Amino acid sequence: MSTLPFVDEHKVVVDAGAEELWGRLLAEVERSLSGASGARYARLVGADPLAAGGPRPLGAGSAFPGFRVAGFEPGRELALHGRHRFSTYALVYRIEALSDGRARLRAETRAAFPGVAGRLYRLLVISSGGHGFAMGRMMGAYRRPPRAAV
Repeated sequence: MSTLPFVDEHKVVVDAGAEELWGRLLAEVERSLSGASGARYARLVGADPLAAGGPRPLGAGSAFPGFRVAGFEPGRELALHGRHRFSTYALVYRIEALSDGRARLRAETRAAFPGVAGRLYRLLVISSGGHGFAMGRMMGAYRRPPRAAV
């Protein structure tokens, strides 16, 4: 992961301890990456993997459209890696317990965008602010407890 160029990092402090935040992280990653829109987008860009699979609850080897769990340290770190026609990328979540009982979640994005097509894709997704907007929404979701199953 560290061999990929740094793209950005987003942080949020959550009014919950590290253990509760870990549960929220796993639930929100599962919810946000397993949807039909993610699968459509993965097919459109030729992502690997194309479908959800692997162990559930989440762990090493779990997969979502466009992402595979490559690192899994319960309560501390969740590393997602993927690739498609225009990019090879990683999204690494890290949880830090704070002294006041809250926790900080950091999400670091790294990616390479090879060739002309990759540079155009970076322009469309990263430079346009689309990636930052999506990450901001995801990070905000971690402040809320997971949705109850209906």
